[in-house]
Amino acid sequence: MDKATVHKTKRYNVTLPQLLAQNAETFGDAKTAIREKAYGIWQKYTWNDYFNYVKKTAAGFAALNMKRGDNLCMVVHNSPEWLFSELATHALGATTLNLFTSSIAGELAFSIGRISSPIVVVQDQEQVDKLIEVKDKLPHTQKVVYIDPTGMTSYENDSWLISYAGLLEIGEKYMADHPGYVEEEISKGRPQDIAVMIQTSGTTGVPKMAMLSHRNLTTMAAQWIEATHIQTEENWISMSPPAWIVDQMWGVGVALGSAMTMNFPETDETVLVDFRDIGPSMLITSSRFWEDMASRIRVKISDASWVKRKLFHWGESVGRTVVEKRLHKQTISWPLKVLYQFMTMAVYNPLLDRLGCSHFHSAFTGGHPISPDVIGFFRAIGLNLKQCYGLTESGGIFQIQPDGEVKLETVGLPLPLTEVKIADDQEVLVKSDANFSGYYNDYKSTEAAFENGWLKTGDAGYIDEDGHLLIIGRKEDIIRNKSGEAFSPDFIETRLKFSPYIKEAVTFGEARPYIAAMINIDFGNVGNWAEEKMIPYTTYMDLSQQKAVEEMILKEVRQVNEQLPDVMKIKKFVLLYKLLDADDDELTRTGKVRRRFVYGLYIKIIEAMYGGQKNVQVTGKIRYRDGRVGEIETSINMISVD
Repeated sequence: MDKATVHKTKRYNVTLPQLLAQNAETFGDAKTAIREKAYGIWQKYTWNDYFNYVKKTAAGFAALNMKRGDNLCMVVHNSPEWLFSELATHALGATTLNLFTSSIAGELAFSIGRISSPIVVVQDQEQVDKLIEVKDKLPHTQKVVYIDPTGMTSYENDSWLISYAGLLEIGEKYMADHPGYVEEEISKGRPQDIAVMIQTSGTTGVPKMAMLSHRNLTTMAAQWIEATHIQTEENWISMSPPAWIVDQMWGVGVALGSAMTMNFPETDETVLVDFRDIGPSMLITSSRFWEDMASRIRVKISDASWVKRKLFHWGESVGRTVVEKRLHKQTISWPLKVLYQFMTMAVYNPLLDRLGCSHFHSAFTGGHPISPDVIGFFRAIGLNLKQCYGLTESGGIFQIQPDGEVKLETVGLPLPLTEVKIADDQEVLVKSDANFSGYYNDYKSTEAAFENGWLKTGDAGYIDEDGHLLIIGRKEDIIRNKSGEAFSPDFIETRLKFSPYIKEAVTFGEARPYIAAMINIDFGNVGNWAEEKMIPYTTYMDLSQQKAVEEMILKEVRQVNEQLPDVMKIKKFVLLYKLLDADDDELTRTGKVRRRFVYGLYIKIIEAMYGGQKNVQVTGKIRYRDGRVGEIETSINMISVD
């Protein structure tokens, strides 16, 4: 039996650092584990490099008195240092909690204090400044490790801080003084030990912290590898925040279990360029990423010449026809085959190459529900985009659409070793060894999350005749109008956001005579549209209240209404004077709307939509880029949809 075969038989009933050690022993310097783009050049780390950095980082943490059972907070970007620090923490038997880099100082202090983190790893000066601001609220934090030294020269004498390079130095010294210590600690790990904690979205209150064991993550990895046939050294690009379950599931789960290569883009702005460099074979990211990409494509096409616009729309029509026929196992005529091949060469391939998606054999969208129109659009232009479904408590994504069975409105079939059923009240229940181990310091919520061993997802849905799961929406968000008819706000909102000119939408209608919506315009796309129309504007508020913009969005809403059943048609809407913002608690850090909070905050506007008023004067707060909060007064028009 060769080393690779032995590796595959051992990789699941182990901890994550033990799995990394197996990969280092099996692949050594022969295969690439990680690539990172820095200053325009791709740097690579072999599996030996990966393991050695983890050991040195773990030794550095040990030198700072990290003990088994401790918790470590991280506020970092996607980078190799994230993986090195996370696996190093696990190597010592401690647990990690990743927080969003967009979090404000108070949010960080609250989360770090909840788990009494003795060490905090942060990305750069921005995050260091946030922690210094709330240092008096962090009595348990003895040391802050910063990865990027840029701008940190004036902080060198602060004993509370240490650079990541400095951590590696003390780690090397600790290893020399304590040979074999890290390896011994790794061997003590058990699969049932808690590896990571992930904060839930907190749409209805204080976020809970879901605890995932090593076994939870390796089980999820095993299911994905079996279902999608991931091969060693396949390319995966890490771009979702480490604080989100998706990059945890893949970065420390699937990537280790399959020995695929993790790639880190240089910056958020270079992602598409870096796509083209690497040619990743798979990608899972949020629905917002695909919605934004679809919007950018449509805006670019609208700016193209008449010939290119006609060719693209013809190609999209041909693609949708072929996708539909394949789904229903219908024969594709030879003229259509020839036309489809021509469109592939003339339209689809050049576009996918420009997007950096030409090497994908599969792409997945998860998180917030996505409009079937977005899935259909990408599939029509040759991108194998599939919807999937999961949640933090399930250990990540457990439901995916199989190739050849992609129904635009469903989230497909469960992964191997996963059972899914529908409760009497339509709640989706899931059973798997990947299901989380419970909420941190919250036995009551943990007990309430399960029903006879089945995890309660909180989502309502049903299973169709082919065994595919269709998600209706959050069970608590399913609402009834004044006539008692039920509808899902998500169902409407995802279709609205397919428009390139609509960034966010929130719908209302509980015990009301009709559906109303508050809409955020997409400032970039609508701004470009306004410039083409020679419409002057200054700020987001100014643009959103332009009469021409209102009329343009009205056309978009009417198009959506044509796709909706009567009970879900929008009768009135307003264009908000500001973008909904996580810093204002209107969105979670993962971009989900805090419905109850938003309802209370904008109740005057909502009541005006149902009160027959044509406009309403509002006074609201607006946060500027420099952190200042100002107060504005404006008049918002109520727009009726015929």
